[in-house]
Amino acid sequence: MSHRVLVVEEEEKLARFMELELKYEGYDVSVVRDGLKGFTQAQEFPPDLIIVDGALPGMSGLELCRRLREMGIRIPIILITAKDDVEERVMGLDAGADDYIVKPFNSDEFFARIRVQLRRTHTTSDEVLQFADLRFNRSTREIQRGDRLIDLTAKEFELLDYLLSHARQVLTREQILERVWGYDFMGDSNIIEVYIRYLRLKLEAAGEPRLIQTVRGVGYVLRD
Repeated sequence: MSHRVLVVEEEEKLARFMELELKYEGYDVSVVRDGLKGFTQAQEFPPDLIIVDGALPGMSGLELCRRLREMGIRIPIILITAKDDVEERVMGLDAGADDYIVKPFNSDEFFARIRVQLRRTHTTSDEVLQFADLRFNRSTREIQRGDRLIDLTAKEFELLDYLLSHARQVLTREQILERVWGYDFMGDSNIIEVYIRYLRLKLEAAGEPRLIQTVRGVGYVLRD
């Protein structure tokens, strides 16, 4: 499955350039033209990477970074800036951006910075994830709730992995179905509800508080 990239850029020509270049390289691209729409889309349809201009209508790129980080959203962010000075870079990094790129830039630098951020995301995917008293080890496939070991099936493991990777983010049924079961899934339409129930039974078997919450009419979110 190709990486999903959200581009938040007001300047039409630059936005179009990035969209075409990214699509040509095989990325799945969404483009929005103001910061508030970018902020909303990053929550509702979390991408693998966000590319955002520092100066935007509605909400600045810096504010977008800051708010996403305050919400605990760790999606890699590359900030586009028109100024190549230390103060501008420091402000962007302090706001929560992972990297920055200065206008004008060429395609080689653009894609190099994207690859670096996606590699870092991939590298952290082998680490232990922790949320509340839930500990999840991708490499050993061990799951613990407190001191209790939990045995999951392959699909339960995959679903919990996705929820943990987007902790505190509301995930729609469509997003979960696409990521865990795939685009071409033609099975039981209630499959997500069934597996959420399986996970809850196992995660709450010793009377622990519920972590997988239902958001009515939308989907699910992992939060304590």
